[in-house]
Amino acid sequence: MILAFKLVYLSNPILYLGISVMVFSSFWIFFNILDQLLFFSPILYFYVPDDALTGFIIANFSASLLAIVISMNVYAIKNSKLRLDKSLLSGSVLGIVSSACASCSSIGFLIISTFGGVGIITTAFLTNYQIPLRILSIGIMIWALYVVLDRITRNCKIKDSDNVDKKGNGL
Repeated sequence: MILAFKLVYLSNPILYLGISVMVFSSFWIFFNILDQLLFFSPILYFYVPDDALTGFIIANFSASLLAIVISMNVYAIKNSKLRLDKSLLSGSVLGIVSSACASCSSIGFLIISTFGGVGIITTAFLTNYQIPLRILSIGIMIWALYVVLDRITRNCKIKDSDNVDKKGNGL
């Protein structure tokens, strides 16, 4: 795991740290706006009440994991002959979707007005199970991180058959 982090962040630190900082900042702002902790109108205002502290901590952890997973995915796509398949992007997309609280902001009202009774049931479900769903999203992002770390380090492993010549002697 440390090898993969060194490969990614030391290969081009400005690019990959920049991607991580941009993604973290963007999603930190996005998650805090959806959770109604960050306001821009009429003035810039940020407030975390006691009952929202757990969600705020989980949102910060989700944004951090998302930044790492996306920068690792960029490295894996850029430096290998991998195709864009479901394992590279599914963890990032599922993490984003499940971390955002759809019922915490005006998105909940949009869901209710668009889908009627089904929207009310969906919004109530998302409100009641917000913390478990966010913890599940962290699990999905940890899985995505594991998959991309495995893909990055798999290219670094040397097979024993590569070190043996045709007579069976080591190189």
